[in-house]
Amino acid sequence: MDLKLLLVSILFGVFCFSNAQKEGNECINANAKYCGECIQAGAKCGWCKDPEFLKQGETVSTRCDELQSLIKRGCDDDMIENPRGDQKILKNKAVTNRGRGEGKQKSEARLKLKPEEITQIQPQKLSLILRSGEPQSFDLKFKRAEDYPIDLYYLMDLSYSMKDDLENVKNLGTSLMLEMSKITSDFRIGFGSFVEKTVMPYISTTPAKLLNPCTGDQNCTSPFSYKNVLKLTSDGKKFNTLVGKQHISGNLDSPEGGFDAIMQVAVCGDHIGWRNVTRLLVFSTDAGFHFAGDGKLGGIVLPNDGKCHLENNIYTMSHYYDYPSIAHLVQKLSDNNIQTIFAVTEEFQPVYKELKNLIPKSAVGTLSANSSNVINLIIDAYNSLSSEVILENSKLPEGVTIAYTSHCKNGVVNEGESGRKCSNISIGDQVMFSITVTSKGCPKQGKPETIKIKPLGFTEEVEITLNFICECECNQDGIENSELCHFGNGAYECGACKCNEGRVGRQCECSSNDVATEDMDRTCRKDNGTDICSNNGDCVCGTCECKKRDNPEERYSGQYCECDNFNCDRSGNKLCGGHGRCECRVCVCDPMWTGSACDCSLDNSTCMASNQQLCNGRGTCECGTCKCTDPKFQGPTCETCPTCPGVCTEHKECIQCRAFGTGEKKETCERDCSYFNLIKVKEREKLPQPNDASYPVMHCKERDANDCWFYYTYAVNNNTQKEVHVVDILDCPAGPDIIPIVAGVVAGIVLIGLALLLIWKLLMIIHDRREFAKFEKEKMNAKWDTGENPIYKSAVTTVVNPKYEGK
Repeated sequence: MDLKLLLVSILFGVFCFSNAQKEGNECINANAKYCGECIQAGAKCGWCKDPEFLKQGETVSTRCDELQSLIKRGCDDDMIENPRGDQKILKNKAVTNRGRGEGKQKSEARLKLKPEEITQIQPQKLSLILRSGEPQSFDLKFKRAEDYPIDLYYLMDLSYSMKDDLENVKNLGTSLMLEMSKITSDFRIGFGSFVEKTVMPYISTTPAKLLNPCTGDQNCTSPFSYKNVLKLTSDGKKFNTLVGKQHISGNLDSPEGGFDAIMQVAVCGDHIGWRNVTRLLVFSTDAGFHFAGDGKLGGIVLPNDGKCHLENNIYTMSHYYDYPSIAHLVQKLSDNNIQTIFAVTEEFQPVYKELKNLIPKSAVGTLSANSSNVINLIIDAYNSLSSEVILENSKLPEGVTIAYTSHCKNGVVNEGESGRKCSNISIGDQVMFSITVTSKGCPKQGKPETIKIKPLGFTEEVEITLNFICECECNQDGIENSELCHFGNGAYECGACKCNEGRVGRQCECSSNDVATEDMDRTCRKDNGTDICSNNGDCVCGTCECKKRDNPEERYSGQYCECDNFNCDRSGNKLCGGHGRCECRVCVCDPMWTGSACDCSLDNSTCMASNQQLCNGRGTCECGTCKCTDPKFQGPTCETCPTCPGVCTEHKECIQCRAFGTGEKKETCERDCSYFNLIKVKEREKLPQPNDASYPVMHCKERDANDCWFYYTYAVNNNTQKEVHVVDILDCPAGPDIIPIVAGVVAGIVLIGLALLLIWKLLMIIHDRREFAKFEKEKMNAKWDTGENPIYKSAVTTVVNPKYEGK
């Protein structure tokens, strides 16, 4: 089982490695037949347009490869087609540095800036030229402008449960104007109301209920779907007046038709009066909502069309179109740059928080039971929304991807989806986004495309024109129906023939119907053999086109694909030893290298010994390695002799006999030991040091038969004379001090004896105490009576007459 698992693992590893190699060179895998197809394969791909570049047996697609590979194969830089992408900024108006007006202290020029004259995003327009696989990056600057105009539309639920809320909203206009003046000097406010669709079962359709849907003596207005009460205005008093005239209405079910109202507010820009400024929609309710599909309850099945249907500021198609879906609302709110604030009661907080997660640039605030806190809620929600910028882009063309990296306040950098946004932005703060656009291939045959990027909730945007590089520059010099392509059967472009339909071959010399005839196959067999193209290629038009290998560095070549560049001898697991190239299964070695695997170096420097002799004079240099002739010597330069005695050991006996008259050679000293000059010194410090002499000095330390050490140096001076300096005093070890040793042994024996006696005495004491304790215990357990002798018998005997009755 383990063997089978190992085999599967090995096969899987080989498969993954093969796939990794295939995927590694996208240029080879593209199998490009012309230059334009090659450069679309990837950013690393180039096309060699040199007419003489292809070797025999190589296909046209081998012109397409990575740049370094093309250069290595002999294509000059100026013959490689490798167009690069570019970018150009067309409109780059600087972001606005503007302060809010404060009386006459600010210039009138600042106070009179129109909304369209305020710039918060830079640049505004640019053009990108995209090469497939090559990213183009640019920086986008966003600055939250001071005193930026705000349009706020208050959309209120006027069902009966909101009766007490309406009283507080009636004075909202002037109060909100006062508070918002602290944020902007250009603020407008509008008002709208909604109830429900005017069909059963949402409302009662009896005539009396259509006039007054409330019960008892309550005076309510007729039910309606959505009513635009007040177009956006800067007159807060007018807001109070018109809202004060509103009356509560009523319906039957709990969820309300607020989505119908939000859709009309979003798409009816002319009726609402939206400007190209910050647009806020405050949605106030104390109930849930109906959404797409709920209209079936009232027999309404037609999907909402997302268009404006206001007549006299009243939504007239509520009975005809279903409620909009959440996705539809998200699209329309985003298209119209509207930021939504849901002011709802605490009971419905969870529902609207989930809705907030689906609607970008929206916020949820808790509305008190009677809407008394609505102003603070709006201010807090606005600050929350405006403190975050989120970038979104329009639909991308096929094959185009975009990536964002945000550089926010305090050095915070985010990537991926988080790279689209920055948080905690205050008024006047500036943040940067790095945006990278990448194309794969050429969408729609290279026609220019336009995409737009904008911050959610803002009308400003960046317009980007995308131009795609789909053809090489050398295509412009191509010759249609060129004579170089077999009597005009193709266009000669970028050094190769681009064949007309129905023609094949390197020069388009064959018809596609004749490529597999037996006569043509005969010319693809080497020496009239049976193998077509040596089984390493295909016969096309009587010419071998060699197969491609999984490894892009490996190639077949030759007239019959009989050659390759990967079946040469190896050394050190490297093809041609890493010192040559493989051509038609034979290694062509680099200079200073030879051998069938280029593993033999012709450089003798590695054989040079420390004495500047080749192999220390004891061997020959072959392929950069010494072959030692003397078997005693080893090593890369024949300088190591593991069986040779050391210098110190070699001269030890002669130095002993000459300096001290001892040793094994003291009888033959004059005969055997006169080959060096002996110089005696008094101390070791007097011995020559390596730095003192101009020639090498060996320091030695040896021991004689009496375990005495002697010190000396051995050297060959500049006159080739052997010199020995020796310290004339032996360093003998001192004998042992007998008295302390004997005293220590005696003291040890006495101490050990005393210790043993103490231990024996301690054991006896313990034993005696245990025996005494045992005796005491048995004595206490004795049970006989000590007050009477158990063997004593009385001398008195008493006899009673049995007949005597005592009368």
